[in-house]
Amino acid sequence: MINSPIHNAASGRFKPWRMLLWLLLAQIMVAFIGRSLGPLGVLIEEDLYLTKAQVGLLPSALFLGQALVSIPTGFFVDRFGSRPLLVVLASALGISFLLMTFQSTFVLMLLLVMIGGIGYGGMHPTSNRGIVYWFPKNKRGAAMGIKQMGITFGSALSAILLLPLAETYGWRTAVLLASLGLIATGFLAFFLYRDPDNEKPSKNQKISVRSTLSATLKMVKNKPLLLISLSAMGINGAQMCLNTYLVLFTYEQIGIDLVFAGFLFVVSEVGGSFGRIGWGIISDRVFGGERLKVMTIIVMITFFASIVVAFLPAGTPFELMVPLFLLFGFSVSGFNGIWMNLASELVSKEEAGLSSGFSITLGSLGVILIPPLFGVIVDHSGYTFGWLLISFLMIVVFLLIRYLNKIR
Repeated sequence: MINSPIHNAASGRFKPWRMLLWLLLAQIMVAFIGRSLGPLGVLIEEDLYLTKAQVGLLPSALFLGQALVSIPTGFFVDRFGSRPLLVVLASALGISFLLMTFQSTFVLMLLLVMIGGIGYGGMHPTSNRGIVYWFPKNKRGAAMGIKQMGITFGSALSAILLLPLAETYGWRTAVLLASLGLIATGFLAFFLYRDPDNEKPSKNQKISVRSTLSATLKMVKNKPLLLISLSAMGINGAQMCLNTYLVLFTYEQIGIDLVFAGFLFVVSEVGGSFGRIGWGIISDRVFGGERLKVMTIIVMITFFASIVVAFLPAGTPFELMVPLFLLFGFSVSGFNGIWMNLASELVSKEEAGLSSGFSITLGSLGVILIPPLFGVIVDHSGYTFGWLLISFLMIVVFLLIRYLNKIR
């Protein structure tokens, strides 16, 4: 057995990246299930005879669960660490979506999706805390980007694997098998991930409703954190509109084959995966950790991309849409790592889980409210005005970020 100082130093140097691997794996599988509502939405719509607004309610229910649980999860992860919550949250999402496959009543499906959102949403502050404690600030942007890439990568995998499987065997079979895989992954991460030895959470601190409310109120009074969370609300809503309606839009409006529509979804999520890593590296190395400058660039790209998509005519060549949706995803689906870093770095390390949870709760409101609104607009006025809604949101977010820059 090798136990030399050199070996121990090398092992210690690479240990954060090994821990990142297990956080990434958990994040990928959580997104693989939770974000499958986007690519599978067209099949669920046909199975249950849903309107576009009802399709938009599916991700809204998921993120309602996220909004309800993010602050409590952040509070618990700051006290008990990431490791025990990895298996609890993965099981919550996996079991709820497994049960969903046996339902045909839309309201009951929404309820189970919302319960699944508890597992989906709670994973963010849980994994974010691991990043904050395992990595120094000068490496945190890239590490957070890699971890956040798991969301878009898992989402893309759901389109690559689950959509063809669902077309052949039905969406229920596809989701059931994926849910079992998620539960197994949660246990694997629990056995292999470790919280840092020198940063053990305080398990002796008493948890009460009063202490939770007091800590949350402190987050509300943090004006920069509040503003970045409101900005994330708009970008999150835009991101989920792209995820929820891209397949439907290109299949029904542009007129391409469902498989190619699913491929465009994959392209947008691949763009988001590159964005989550790329924007983190850019913020670390080009802007010296100035995340707000990167957020401004992301908002501007999203604004112009949404305008172009709004006026795409029917029959637009597939080859032209590939780079467009790659860029769209690179911006709107690639911002999350920057957002999570900002939310974690605006407070002390000991409050990183709670600040992430608070910011995710506010950011989730955009995902709860905006996709159904997008669907209502499409049902009554068409897709053009739906995509222009995203353009308008980016103007609002741009103004919020400008104000945040002034007060920092």
